[in-house]
Amino acid sequence: MPWKETCLMDERIKFIGYYLDDELSISALCREFGISRKTGYKYISRYKEFGLDGLKDHSRAPQIHPNAVSNVVEEEILLLRSKHPRWGPRKLRAWLRQHKPGIKCPASSTIGDILKRHGLTVPRRQSRRCPPYLKPFLNCGYANDIWCADFKGWFKTGDGCRCDPLTISDAHSRFLLRCQHVKKTDFNHVKPIFEAAFLEYGLPRAIRTDNGSPFATTTLGGFSQLSIWWIKLGIVPERIDPGEPSQNGRHERMHRTLKEETAKPPKTSLRSQQRAFDVFRDEYNFERPHEAIEMQTPGSLYSNSNRPYPLRLPEIEYPDDFTIRKVHHQGDLKWGGRQIYLSQTFAREYVGLKQIDDRYWNIYFGPTMLAKLDDFKFKIIRPSISKKTKTKKG
Repeated sequence: MPWKETCLMDERIKFIGYYLDDELSISALCREFGISRKTGYKYISRYKEFGLDGLKDHSRAPQIHPNAVSNVVEEEILLLRSKHPRWGPRKLRAWLRQHKPGIKCPASSTIGDILKRHGLTVPRRQSRRCPPYLKPFLNCGYANDIWCADFKGWFKTGDGCRCDPLTISDAHSRFLLRCQHVKKTDFNHVKPIFEAAFLEYGLPRAIRTDNGSPFATTTLGGFSQLSIWWIKLGIVPERIDPGEPSQNGRHERMHRTLKEETAKPPKTSLRSQQRAFDVFRDEYNFERPHEAIEMQTPGSLYSNSNRPYPLRLPEIEYPDDFTIRKVHHQGDLKWGGRQIYLSQTFAREYVGLKQIDDRYWNIYFGPTMLAKLDDFKFKIIRPSISKKTKTKKG
């Protein structure tokens, strides 16, 4: 039964006062205060043992934890961490189990909690990531179905200059289309190299890259200036999952050979390094037998694309049932008399909107859906990325 609706502590003190006066029996006293005899005896016992402090509410948490880490084990963990400040919970636990078999070693998560409690961990900064590419990869059955592009890890030449080689290869034949050092890994320096490759070999159906700059950004759809240019040329920009270089495995395997042949050790200058790249590319394409293509050379399998590079960059065409809007230079579009921010990446580009129902519209750039527009709230909704349906192969 509950105490009367006053301050609980005052009621308990009053109850003990009446009890000490010894004028009423315990049963009558409990009826007077509206509590059970069990509750009455509990607070009498607490008062006798702890005084007035015993009348306060006690924590209901268990006072004894059978799985609690002992002070000795916690000290061992902290001592080991002080000797190896870069070791994480799993390494600490593995070492303790191997070298301190006599102690009960807690779980890695518990060790992490101990380190956090003592201020020995630094929380990782959450950074924005590029939205994943959710479409299935195109099949690669012929030359120019898929080109692969990437930057081989940078290194310094003998004169201390940084070398960033951009490589482009044909996934079917393994033909190395370009291997060229660039001054900067941005759109303005990378575009001319792709443009030269398009002029020489024609256009592929798709280009597969990782999620780094200048291939992708953290904006809607992961688009960058480079991938927007590709879309307008009718090229599908495919992107592998973060941390999954095997999805571009053929290109990565070529990088290993490139490093062994041209960068161990690096050449004395950027000019001599580029000459080494050119010699390697010629040998790789026309002399070196390739096991994955039955010991043939890439040059014997590759042929130019039947899609020539256009003299004029075409605009994207949308179906007749789409509503077309041009993105302003600030990155917003006009809708329903309001300015709705999309992304500055699409500045001066045309996007298509397809109505789903009375409230929502899908926003497309070319064949790719960027986001959903809530027509009631004038709000852009990013697509959900919780599920993936594509199958990927290197």
